[in-house]
Amino acid sequence: MMKKEELKLVQEWDKTFRKSDKVDHSKVTFVNRYGITLAADLYVPKGAEGRLPAIAVSGPFGAVKEQCSGLYAQTMAERGFLTLAFDPSFTGESGGEPRRMASPDINTEDFMAAVDFLSLHELADPDRIGIIGICGWGGMAINAAALDTRVKATVASTMYDMTRVNAKGYFDSEDSEEARYEKRAALCAQRLADLKAGAYQQAGGVVDPLPEDAPWFVADYYDYYKTPRGYHVRSGNSNDGWTVIGCESFLNQPILQYSNEIRSAVLIVHGDKAHSCYFGKDAYANMVKDSRYAENKELYLIPGASHTDLYDGGGKDAIPFDKMETFFTEYLN
Repeated sequence: MMKKEELKLVQEWDKTFRKSDKVDHSKVTFVNRYGITLAADLYVPKGAEGRLPAIAVSGPFGAVKEQCSGLYAQTMAERGFLTLAFDPSFTGESGGEPRRMASPDINTEDFMAAVDFLSLHELADPDRIGIIGICGWGGMAINAAALDTRVKATVASTMYDMTRVNAKGYFDSEDSEEARYEKRAALCAQRLADLKAGAYQQAGGVVDPLPEDAPWFVADYYDYYKTPRGYHVRSGNSNDGWTVIGCESFLNQPILQYSNEIRSAVLIVHGDKAHSCYFGKDAYANMVKDSRYAENKELYLIPGASHTDLYDGGGKDAIPFDKMETFFTEYLN
């Protein structure tokens, strides 16, 4: 029988966004198939009756549920959905040791375990479950949708394909056998250094202070993670980041291999000014190529929006919640 790890969960409101008076909020936990206990925030529309369509939310990569995944979840709950924003394995308030590790397999499983939880929840309709993945968890969400037939609708917002960026670098600038070999050799050397030191070396979160010559997308991240706008004490990106070897397995494991076999609905949302927009465009193109299920797939671009504008709206209401509500209402009917 699966046993839950006892987690110490913060009960007071410590989010980067205001608490809504339109929903009820509580902390919950559930276990994935690796035995890791995950921590989550459950948002229930006030006065809701009967079984509700439900949505599991996670991301960005290196963030926690107190940041934008919680904002997405609370906002969708205001619109009538039962929602669950969770911390992935090894991060935030969730269990798993060592901390700040990532895995394309385990993190896909985290979404599926959230679907397990919602499928068995007394307030949820198990036949009307969707997922939202933000940034790196956008790719994980699409990967989960390709594996989990219970997922009826998926939104990938400002998505990254974490296997692609690890194996090929930003904008595919390191897409060569030689570059990948050097990365692998460095990571293997780091493994031994960590064992000798008796601790895993942290890679560091978003650079601070911000160099004057920092790429514009690094400045975009800094403006969210390192300022009162989005800083959170448990967020890896806001603090000391992932472990250096935390994403090692991403180098060899493309996660979107079977995305063109997804039968359920998928909406990819991206800012057209986001440095990451090529991930969304290419993921959509690959998803519909030679697919028999292209009619319920959509790429939706937000004019003028950057990557982090879709974290919290960027001060210009960039997150298309109306579009998401319409999408989920149609496909979780």
